[in-house]
Amino acid sequence: MSEPLGAAVSLAPPPPDATSAGPPTAQRVLPLRRPGRLLATAVVLVLVAQFVHGLVSNPFYQWDRFAYWFLRPTLLDGLLITLEVTALSAVLGLLGGVLLALARLSRSPVLRAVSWTYVWALRSVPLIVVLIFLYNFSALYKTLSIGVPFGPAFLTFDESRLATDMTVAVVGLSLNEAAYAAEVVRGGILSVDQGQHEAAAALGLPRGYQFRRIVLPQALRSIVPAYVNQLIGLIKGTSLVFYVSLLDLFGAAQTMGSTYPGDIVPLLLVVTVWYLILTSLVSVVQFYVERHYARGATRSLPPTPFHRLRDGLRDLRERARKEAAV
Repeated sequence: MSEPLGAAVSLAPPPPDATSAGPPTAQRVLPLRRPGRLLATAVVLVLVAQFVHGLVSNPFYQWDRFAYWFLRPTLLDGLLITLEVTALSAVLGLLGGVLLALARLSRSPVLRAVSWTYVWALRSVPLIVVLIFLYNFSALYKTLSIGVPFGPAFLTFDESRLATDMTVAVVGLSLNEAAYAAEVVRGGILSVDQGQHEAAAALGLPRGYQFRRIVLPQALRSIVPAYVNQLIGLIKGTSLVFYVSLLDLFGAAQTMGSTYPGDIVPLLLVVTVWYLILTSLVSVVQFYVERHYARGATRSLPPTPFHRLRDGLRDLRERARKEAAV
């Protein structure tokens, strides 16, 4: 059929049909640009590079002397004393903290008052004061005895012979550590839901069994991270035993620094590196202990550093593959 006269003939192509359109062109999604983050990253990298360059190039650090002193028998003997004092104080302090925490949660007003007073006093007095006081304890009590209270004594000890330098250091650190551990343990026990106590009591379980099998395993999830921080502080706190004539790692370095005054900085660097190694090992143990007690509390266990490295490398490979495909 012919078009009528005067009708306009349109030469424009017809509009595309949505039903007959081809597949949409794939478009790359670009991440949001964050110039502030890039600037902060660049500044931090520059500062880190300057710090590392200063450590390596500054002759004042005397890295050759650092390598000489790092494994010297004198410092290694001090390191063993540090480990021994830390281990004994950590065990005794934790045991004392558990007893103090249970006394604080007891129904006996006498036990609660004594526990609260002990924690208050030991947390208020500096550790160095406690160590020096114990070191001079023989001036107050020359003998210690075991016997009937306010009555005859069966055994008598000479305090000056009993209180060796190691004993004074361990007792002082343990007494101080027990005060802080008591609050850590008490907080962990109180973090357990009250329904757990009520359910255990409804089953007729003895109180000791309730604490060992129900309350304590759940409380450890809160106790372990806090007490490991205390343990790290205890490792560093052992440096104070030098003031009670016990040559730990810091004391051995101080003694060598008095003999070799030109090597004071390398000796302090040796002490710093050893403390970094010890605290790092404790942090690794803390991670795996926390991961162990996280079972049943989270949907998935936190990844280990090896898993994080593996996942990071896999993400880099996937990103490189996508970049190459584009």
